[in-house]
Amino acid sequence: MKTLIGVISLALLCSSAMAQDITGTWRYMDDKTGEAKGLVKIEQQADGTYAGTALKATPRAGYTPKELCSNCPAPYTNKPIIGMQVITGLKSSDQTNYTNGKIIDPVSGRIYQLKGKLNANGKKLFLRGYFGVSAVGRNQTWLRVE
Repeated sequence: MKTLIGVISLALLCSSAMAQDITGTWRYMDDKTGEAKGLVKIEQQADGTYAGTALKATPRAGYTPKELCSNCPAPYTNKPIIGMQVITGLKSSDQTNYTNGKIIDPVSGRIYQLKGKLNANGKKLFLRGYFGVSAVGRNQTWLRVE
């Protein structure tokens, strides 16, 4: 019995040591075409929330990335998109679920409420940006850059 408890305890310790959070660099994908759109770096803030900064926009066939957030509300209006904090206030509710954040789409200028889920191996981040209720919004899958 002691051996079984020891094995279970060791397994729990190993799984929590291997658990990842969302900090790091992520490749964000177009939710309609599946093409890579750019890179965002997510960092934990002093207050425990997470924020994401746009690092790079990827040119694609027929699309030239915008440089300024011209359609965005204050304080984002006419600010450079690269270097902009596009995710703010995202909170961890456990090791894989994140809620209560906000994300700005620099192309449309819309600010969405944000929630997310990290997959078990920590390599995919499933995000849902929405207005009011989660049913009205968009999904994106971001891939961890190693």
